[in-house]
Amino acid sequence: MSNSTMTEPLAVDVPLRWSDMDAYGHVNNVQYLRLLEDARVVAIEKWFGDMGMLDAGVIVSRHEIEYLAPLVFRPAPVRIRLWPTVISAVGFDVAYAIGDPPDVGESVYARAETGLVAYDLAGSRPRRLTAEHRERLTALAGDPVTFRWRRRS
Repeated sequence: MSNSTMTEPLAVDVPLRWSDMDAYGHVNNVQYLRLLEDARVVAIEKWFGDMGMLDAGVIVSRHEIEYLAPLVFRPAPVRIRLWPTVISAVGFDVAYAIGDPPDVGESVYARAETGLVAYDLAGSRPRRLTAEHRERLTALAGDPVTFRWRRRS
């Protein structure tokens, strides 16, 4: 996140559920999508407030997750830091770092990125982001996630 105009990423604490664990005793990879969604809904409300982004419609077009360390159930939540990255006429990407709250530790368990598309729910088609939405996203934007496979090329 070296974008010098970026504000600090939003930090959202998301609780873990006992049912998030799989047979191996760690949080199942599929459950990471729920954790990201929980944080993303909070973020969109904070980023856009009364601008109605969720009411107007926004859908997921893509997820990418890179797992860095096993996450096991504990009473403490995970802290998900997130920020918008690439912004287009009809959508934007959200980057995430999934780790510990400061009072729990310093581990980072995964990094991820989600593609979102502004969507006209009634018309069942993508819609353009408003100028105000793009302006807000640009003010908050940071660098995209650098996944390991991208660093090798």
